[in-house]
Amino acid sequence: MEREQNQQHTSRIVFLALSVALGLALSYVEALIPISLGVPGAKPGLPNIVTVTLLYALGPAEAALVSIMRIVLSGFMFGNLFAILYSMAGFICSFLTMLALKKSGRFGMTGVSTAGGVMHNVGQLAVAALLTDGSVFAYLPVLVIAGTLAGIVVGVAGAIISRRITVLIRRFRL
Repeated sequence: MEREQNQQHTSRIVFLALSVALGLALSYVEALIPISLGVPGAKPGLPNIVTVTLLYALGPAEAALVSIMRIVLSGFMFGNLFAILYSMAGFICSFLTMLALKKSGRFGMTGVSTAGGVMHNVGQLAVAALLTDGSVFAYLPVLVIAGTLAGIVVGVAGAIISRRITVLIRRFRL
C-alpha cells in the first residue's frame, strides 16, 4: 500500500513537472510569434492553456503552483524582473476570476478562460499604471478584445486537452 502511494505521489510530481515544462515551451513559442497590435503586451496566451487545463483536470492548487513556477522560470529565461511582475499581476487577477467563475458553476471552460484572458490584461495594466502616469488604460479597449479572443482560443484548446488527459489522470490516479 505504501509503495502504491509513493508511486502515485511520484507520478503526480512528474506530471506537474511536465506541465511546467510544457508551459515554458509554450512561453518560448509565444515569444517567437511576432504580434503587433499597436499595444504592448498583447499576446495569444498559449501558456494559459496549461493553467486552465490543470484548473479543471486537477484543481486550483496544482494549477496555481505550475503557473507560478512557469512565470518565474520563463521570466528569468526569456524576460526580466519586470516581465515577472507584469505576468504575476496578470496571473493573480486572471486566476482569481477564473476560480470564482468556475466555482459558480454558471460558466463553461471557454467562458472562464475568456474572463481570465481579459482580467490578465487588466492586472498587467494595473501594474503599468502604478509604474507610469496611468495613461496606459487608453490601451484597455484593444486589450479587452485581444484578451477575449485569446481567452476563447485558450478555453477551446483547454477543453479539448482536458477531456483527453482526464483518462490519464484517472488511470494513474494523479
